[in-house]
Amino acid sequence: MPVPGEHKTVQARILKYAQDIGWKFVPRVEAEGRRGFDPDVVAPEDRARTASLFFGDLLHAQVRAFNPKYKEAEGALVGEFQRLNASIAGNRDFLNHLRNQGKFFCAEENRELDLTLIDYGDLNRPRDQWRNVYEVTEEFYVHNGRHGTREDIVFLINGIPVLVIECKNASKDEAIALGIDQIRRYHDQTPEVMTPEMIFTATEAIGFSYGVTWNTVRRNIFNWKSEQVGNLEAKVEAFCDVQHVLRFLKDFILFAEKEEELQKFILRQHQTAAVDKVVARALDPKRRCGLVWHTQGSGKTYTMIKAAELLFKANEAQKPTILLMIDRNELEDQMLKNLASVGLANVGHADRISMLNKLLDEKGQDYRGIVVTMIHKFRDNACGSQFAKEYFRFD
Repeated sequence: MPVPGEHKTVQARILKYAQDIGWKFVPRVEAEGRRGFDPDVVAPEDRARTASLFFGDLLHAQVRAFNPKYKEAEGALVGEFQRLNASIAGNRDFLNHLRNQGKFFCAEENRELDLTLIDYGDLNRPRDQWRNVYEVTEEFYVHNGRHGTREDIVFLINGIPVLVIECKNASKDEAIALGIDQIRRYHDQTPEVMTPEMIFTATEAIGFSYGVTWNTVRRNIFNWKSEQVGNLEAKVEAFCDVQHVLRFLKDFILFAEKEEELQKFILRQHQTAAVDKVVARALDPKRRCGLVWHTQGSGKTYTMIKAAELLFKANEAQKPTILLMIDRNELEDQMLKNLASVGLANVGHADRISMLNKLLDEKGQDYRGIVVTMIHKFRDNACGSQFAKEYFRFD
């Protein structure tokens, strides 16, 4: 009896589930045509060598729609993206573009303007009103003249590949490990394809492991948990949900400098849930306190940092003062280094009681931003003590 292939058992199912939640399927041949494959060239590696990673026509159309004053010729933006380093640094730069932090020169106003690639307003829109174009394709072939790779499933937003899924057959031993090994090979042999891609998953229809590109260390690859254990459809519909992918891109991927090395991380399920609950509770005028219980090694630092960042950026908060209180000297140093490593500005260090008083004094500096301090500095006769009594009472 023949063993079913991975495409039949996993890949085709994922493509179906993705279409059910709003991703439009683009057949491989059509996708290759839109990427610029030359149909007159016989050898697939030759056809792929000069092809783009992007659906250039769609990308240009969406950029023009989101940025009416963008007048560059079609292909200019793709060319700019192709000049990014095929490295984690290039991936970080690309994520900045995906977060609409890129720029373009507007000749009409003789200045640079923000370049919008993705409309994150879709996070709050019903499916029939989405402004971005969400597509999924298969057998995404890339050849750089030395090596070739063929990714099983690739998800694209406005013509930009952002998520890759590697499918394996459950009959293989250590199937998911083999899938992750292939993701590592893509980084080693064709790093160009990993420059725009931000997230990866590997599955054999039972397990579902995920992580971020440019970080394939085993401890930073996690199992996606679903209430329906072993249900591939439920996992795909939750993880690949359009708004979930948008949240990852917008909020839950971060880069940090550690030991003079750039590293990339993704927040896990319990971290993203905690961040959203902290922000929601802080913005609720009827609630005054909350508790998030984390264990050792669960990512408390990045949960705190991301919650503080999103709260500070929330329009409803009107640029608040956010206190990060630490109970040990070594943790205070670590927190300051982590805040610096992720590039957060507006961070004040209250290393003395007098500095804490100064930062929290509404009649004085009334600092708006993140304040890092030690808990013992909230003592009698300090402005910080009055602040604590007002805002940290449990009733």
